[in-house]
Amino acid sequence: MSAALPGAWRKAALTLALGVAAVDQLVKYFVTEVLELQERGLMGIELIPFFKLTYAENRGISMGFFHAETDVMRWALVLMTVAVSGFVLWWIWREKERDDALALGLVLGGAIGNIVDRVRLGYVIDYADFHIGEWRPFLIFNLADAAISIGVFILLARALLLREKTAAKESR
Repeated sequence: MSAALPGAWRKAALTLALGVAAVDQLVKYFVTEVLELQERGLMGIELIPFFKLTYAENRGISMGFFHAETDVMRWALVLMTVAVSGFVLWWIWREKERDDALALGLVLGGAIGNIVDRVRLGYVIDYADFHIGEWRPFLIFNLADAAISIGVFILLARALLLREKTAAKESR
């Protein structure tokens, strides 16, 4: 267990979540309104040889699954992601480990950022385009997606590593 009180981790995780959501919305505003990325189309803005800013509207969820073709489907996705966010918030509230709480804060912040887009626009704005030539190891994504992925990766890695560490202690 971490040294500080669990309440401190809750507060830090919630602050991180709100920070991620706010920065996500600021970056989306910057790429759409300041850089006018939507008007540039697929040409985008190449920043370095393997990364460019390319505007995309994601009407689905992770990797474009569950594509929302109608308003009913859109609001169903909103409700589903709000429900998942509620579960993550509940998990944060019960979490006693700092690193897990912070990872959950990343997940929650990313979810909130994408929920705001879907409610406001009907789709999620994506813009980060990593590529090697024409090959794209990832779909075009955004800061919220990255925060969710990093948070989930941390949770999985900690779960696997801590389980191995516990198993090693028990076998002694």
